[in-house]
Amino acid sequence: IPYVGSGVLGSALGMDKVVMKLLFRQAQLPVTEFLVIQEKDWPRQAGEIGSRVERELGLPCFVKPSCSGSSIGISKVKSIGDLPAAVAEAFRYDRKVLVERAVPAREIECGILGNDDPIASVPGEVIPCREFYDYRAKYLEAGSELKIPAVLEEDQAEEIRKLAVKAFQALECSGMARVDFLLDRNTGRILVNELNTIPGFTAISMYPKLWEASGVNRNELLDRLLDLALERHRQKEEKETRFTPDGNAGRSGR
Repeated sequence: IPYVGSGVLGSALGMDKVVMKLLFRQAQLPVTEFLVIQEKDWPRQAGEIGSRVERELGLPCFVKPSCSGSSIGISKVKSIGDLPAAVAEAFRYDRKVLVERAVPAREIECGILGNDDPIASVPGEVIPCREFYDYRAKYLEAGSELKIPAVLEEDQAEEIRKLAVKAFQALECSGMARVDFLLDRNTGRILVNELNTIPGFTAISMYPKLWEASGVNRNELLDRLLDLALERHRQKEEKETRFTPDGNAGRSGR
């Protein structure tokens, strides 16, 4: 059945922050420094892990469940004494936790549209009403702003669009995605934060607004997403799905 968006692999990779970061790093995409904590290791290695966090990442840092969304379970840790509570909160939602260096950054987002030859939208900026773009800033409290397009130098915007396409391809995504970036306020360095394979699609969501600012209105965007789903389905239907030793292969059901 044709469907819009990434297949099973891309969808799974887009949900697992740890595996996503590892693949981004393998693809030589710039990411923040990070450590991974497994639930089975934390009780007996908490002190050692805390020392590694201080030594390798420094403070402040962010602690996140690997598989979660909407900033649920995320904490910003400013003192090493607060690390155990943050880790415990993240372990409420997953058995694997990501700890990342905190970067004083602007939060930039870019939309991707396509299958084999994806294209990137103009970048936009999220200005949270709280210290970072947590669940309350996203859904419960007024005051967060979206700036579309983001105020960037031309070379910065182009680099973000290029990295967004590379991130999309690194996770073998298709159809659509929103790639989130951190733009370091001190150094100007652009870091890939994460990729969302099913971005928000309401009237106030960033993804459709990014494409509207890029010259693709909502109706056209929906049409193109459906066309991409049908295109990918046709490509898969052309592949053989059964094999016999005599060399006769074919699709099951023929």
